[in-house]
Amino acid sequence: MSNRSDIAPDTVSVELTEDGIVVEYLDGRQAFYRGVPTKVEESVRTAPGKDTHVLVTDQSETAGVLVYVNDLRTHDDILESTGVGRVILEDGEEDELFPGVTVRDHQMRTEVEVDYGVTNGRVFVFEEDELGERSYEIVDDAN
Repeated sequence: MSNRSDIAPDTVSVELTEDGIVVEYLDGRQAFYRGVPTKVEESVRTAPGKDTHVLVTDQSETAGVLVYVNDLRTHDDILESTGVGRVILEDGEEDELFPGVTVRDHQMRTEVEVDYGVTNGRVFVFEEDELGERSYEIVDDAN
């Protein structure tokens, strides 16, 4: 069994570009989530066994919090030095990552749901593995 634990995220810098989303960690390194996210209403459920990252921006869209869901590979000290958070969920469990942003585990699938009556930032979900990546923006209305 893993000794990985939940870690609270810190605020990281975010840049939304026409080619994707850049996240600058607290240690100065950057991650680039490639592509324009697909807009979906209210929630996203990932494919089973995918790495899931959830980014919630503030209203300025230049800062936010990034949380890895059920990541068992990254050491706690690495996450703490970068500002990335982590939540570990058992099957059927849920957690509120940020006010209005709930994440649930369903048989190795991650579901992220947004209540836009509570949250006022943008919410992105990144789903990836060694075969590829997909990105989504959960919106109040996909039109």
